[in-house]
Amino acid sequence: MIGGFAELLERLAFTPRRTLKLAHLEAYFAATPDPDRGLALAALTGGLDLRAVTPSLLRALVAERVDADLFALSYDFVGDLAETIALIWPDGAEGKDIPLHKVVEELQRTPKAQLAQVIAARLDALTPSRRYAYLKLATGGLRVGVSARLARQAVADYGGLDLAEVEEVWHGLSPPYESLFHWAENGPKPVSAAFAPFRPVMLSTATDAEALAMLDTAEYVAEWKWDGIRVQAVSEGGTKRLYSRTGDDISAAFPDVIAAMDFEGALDGELLVRRGDQVAPFNDLQTRLGRKQVSGRMLASHPAALRVYDVMLWQGRDLRALPFSARRAALEAAVQTLDPARIDLSALLPFDDWHALATLRAAPPEPVIEGVMIKHRDSPYLAGRIKGHWFKWKRDPMLVDAVLLYAQRGHGKRSGYYSDFTFGVWDGPTLVPVGKAYFGFTDAELKALDRFVRDNTVDRFGPVRAVKPEKVVEVAFEGLNRSPRHKSGVAMRFPRIARIRDDKPASEADTLDALMRLLPDTAR
Repeated sequence: MIGGFAELLERLAFTPRRTLKLAHLEAYFAATPDPDRGLALAALTGGLDLRAVTPSLLRALVAERVDADLFALSYDFVGDLAETIALIWPDGAEGKDIPLHKVVEELQRTPKAQLAQVIAARLDALTPSRRYAYLKLATGGLRVGVSARLARQAVADYGGLDLAEVEEVWHGLSPPYESLFHWAENGPKPVSAAFAPFRPVMLSTATDAEALAMLDTAEYVAEWKWDGIRVQAVSEGGTKRLYSRTGDDISAAFPDVIAAMDFEGALDGELLVRRGDQVAPFNDLQTRLGRKQVSGRMLASHPAALRVYDVMLWQGRDLRALPFSARRAALEAAVQTLDPARIDLSALLPFDDWHALATLRAAPPEPVIEGVMIKHRDSPYLAGRIKGHWFKWKRDPMLVDAVLLYAQRGHGKRSGYYSDFTFGVWDGPTLVPVGKAYFGFTDAELKALDRFVRDNTVDRFGPVRAVKPEKVVEVAFEGLNRSPRHKSGVAMRFPRIARIRDDKPASEADTLDALMRLLPDTAR
């Protein structure tokens, strides 16, 4: 029922703890029959194929029922379109609760010309909380703090199954996942119909010099941490697929890499744009992500390549239980059979102690290197984030002092606060925007920034407030690239507000020239 789905979304949205989110999901699966629970799972994992319900369609609908100024003020305060409409929509004659599968079928089958009318009728017959769930389902933007992997973990926990097994059959299944839930309830394991399926990846834990000092250097190897995206390249039975670390199939965007996957097995590595021996900045790779088709011109100007650092399966043999040293030997032999222009090997770094590795980390040979990866020689390939096996030791972030310029309300639990901040640096006598950040600060700092925005607003642009250019913040970021899409000419990688600089006047914030000097030599 849509009512049960609405209650689930509400509980998930207001439950911060992972264990409690899992408990809510398990309870929902136990209490909800097929096919509704499988459709809810599909909604949470991004697997529902619904007719597109756009924000513009919803705005047009609400404009017919609610005063435009009242809606604008309400949306500015709430910060979430679905929640605003759910709350402000005039109450009609409340109808009976509706099975979730009927709602999904209706959204899938209704012709586009009739969609607005059908949605309006549904909103008239639902309570505010059910309207909210309906709109979230229709738009696909659930925002309840549940990743696809967490949802699959809940299914595994519900049935006492191994998450790795669930993830290996996942890509052969489709909503409403009745065979998956049958398996979870002591039925037979589904036979995956997917060729070249995704396998759960091994993840690393962050570390630092102090923690590394407790470990025996001789037990570990290290390699560079490249600034690309983690991928799994699988080629089995003539089917070739490229997956992101979360299991999304991104093959269509990288046909040049797919064409070079002339092997039988599954490789783990980093996807990069590589021109000869030079690895391009992450922005170059980003231009190809998410595309359904890639032009010949882009294939030539932004050639993709795979830098592999582990092997999971090779020529029909599962190598994941072997120690890293044995897998590495197999990987070195495997890469020699592949096209080096598209698939090469991540080199191991020479170091005798952690101080020597720290020296390498501080001065990498290429600006796109984020730090180092450290791996135990005896580590098997284990799904998930297993402590003590793989570590990432990232480079210290870049820092600039910038001035807050604009603020916007957040979403979900942050909808009552100004939590999305645009900041700038001096370009001569003018402040120019150079980035936007919405995390890094503590709850107390968020409240202080929110109070500053409210007390120092000088202009409004829809949901955005311009503030007096007086508040200085220290911004940390992982990298910097040139970007013609930004007025400043640069784009920051993963910016975050590291601290509030109330000790510093705005006149002493950094300059655009100083920021430009942080660009890699190849980008200047």
